[in-house]
Amino acid sequence: MGKEKLSFKEVHHSHSPKTTLWWFFLVATCIKVLLFPSYRSTDFEVHRNWLALTHSLPLSQWYFDETSPWTLDYPPFFAYFERFLSIFAHLIDPQIVHLQEGLNYSSNKVVYFQRVTAILSDLSLLYGVYRLTRILDSKKQKLVWSLIIWSPVLFIVDHVHFQYNGFLIGILLISLSYLEEGRDLLGGCIFAILLCFKHLFAVAAPVYFIYLLRHYVWGGMIRGFSRLLIMGGVVTAVFASAFGPFFYLGQIEQVIRRLFPFGRGLCHAYWAPNFWVFYIMSDKGLAFILRKLGFNIQMPAASFTAGLVGDSSPFSVLPQIKPYVTFIMVLLALSPCLFKAWKNPQPQMISRWVAYAYTCGFLFGWHVHEKASLHFVIPLAIVAPQTPEDARHYFLLSIVSCYSNFPLLFEAQEYPIKVLLLLLHSIFMWSGFSAQFYVGAETAIASSTNSKKKAEEFGSEDSWGETVKKKKGFVIGWSERIYLIGLVVVETWGQILHPLILGDKFAFAPLMLISIYCAFGIMYSWIWQLISIVKYF
Repeated sequence: MGKEKLSFKEVHHSHSPKTTLWWFFLVATCIKVLLFPSYRSTDFEVHRNWLALTHSLPLSQWYFDETSPWTLDYPPFFAYFERFLSIFAHLIDPQIVHLQEGLNYSSNKVVYFQRVTAILSDLSLLYGVYRLTRILDSKKQKLVWSLIIWSPVLFIVDHVHFQYNGFLIGILLISLSYLEEGRDLLGGCIFAILLCFKHLFAVAAPVYFIYLLRHYVWGGMIRGFSRLLIMGGVVTAVFASAFGPFFYLGQIEQVIRRLFPFGRGLCHAYWAPNFWVFYIMSDKGLAFILRKLGFNIQMPAASFTAGLVGDSSPFSVLPQIKPYVTFIMVLLALSPCLFKAWKNPQPQMISRWVAYAYTCGFLFGWHVHEKASLHFVIPLAIVAPQTPEDARHYFLLSIVSCYSNFPLLFEAQEYPIKVLLLLLHSIFMWSGFSAQFYVGAETAIASSTNSKKKAEEFGSEDSWGETVKKKKGFVIGWSERIYLIGLVVVETWGQILHPLILGDKFAFAPLMLISIYCAFGIMYSWIWQLISIVKYF
């Protein structure tokens, strides 16, 4: 018998967006499985210990236990998540969840189990990406999927270094998708759930508050008050389900102390590439100059360049920075965005505003980790295909974000992996953006009026002209090219020239150089986003 032909419906279904999305996820999963034997950071033991303490101890002791130095410092929903995972961990190997005998346990069983949980938890990311892109055309869908599902930073941070950022960012994307649909109550509820998983996402809470207040609540005394009560009731119910048991036990103060350990200091051991890098370097430069001029400038006991996390902000000349100062700076940086959200609360702008909020938190926040760049890089992938300028900005930002996380994988065997991931990501971005913004000569001329107007709005009239005349696709400017070449120079110095010329002297210098140079790129991104929001959106 001959082969039966597939009907049109069957053929169409076999190439449906959902099927294609699953293929994207499958390719990513294969890469993650290949990374199983790679380096694991202390975060791997952190999460193994959380499996053990939530499984072995009653809830009343979760936020008091100090069996391991890696104490529980995430909100209750994440603790409940670990407790759920511990059920399966105990079935696979009871030692995984043994509070004492499991310390620093590193058998293949625990490695494979935790790696698999990170992969499976990424299903929330898959669902969030699907919801946010389901109304886009096929070309844009695949571009966004490649940017997020194949994100090299997620591979490095979650599936080598080890964390669950994909799972948490997936919840954020699901929330944003409901807000973009106008389903504000559900979007706000899911964001409240996210905060009960990881409180560091609260940086975007002011944007959510202003947007929901203006878009959902505002509109007449009776309607507004009733909706305020509904939203408040939903959010209260979410937080009550998370923190209620600890409130009942009288442990809220202990939980808060664990969630907000301000004694860790202004900067992480490896400086995140943010504003405080410039502040630290300015302090050190001024101290050096003043000492040369004969002033008695004392060096602080805790040195930033030693890679230590102190209990204070040890500056020699400039004022000491307290947590409330960073809080005020983040709010000030956010204020233009909050004004825009109040003045014109557009659902299609919420992803851009939330990404900007996380950029502000990254730049000016207290004790920021370099991994936190994921919080704004992933949401910005949603808006990257909208305009050529958005694409150019994202191309640079995504590369800088990935490179700034290179120091997380410091062993030699992982070096080719992180370089290859970044190179492949750059190629995919370039190819995707080129295909998205390629305009044939006839099409470009036919739509010249609208295209030129949009190009003028984003300051890219020259690029528009080149597109029409030469039929070019995605291009970046000379400043971006020079900056990216600089990344190669920084890496060459750190990997080759510094060891050859200086040997073991100034061992901190290559990491410091990465932080400083990448900080310029992140600062550029923040300025670009701020100007775009204020001027165009």
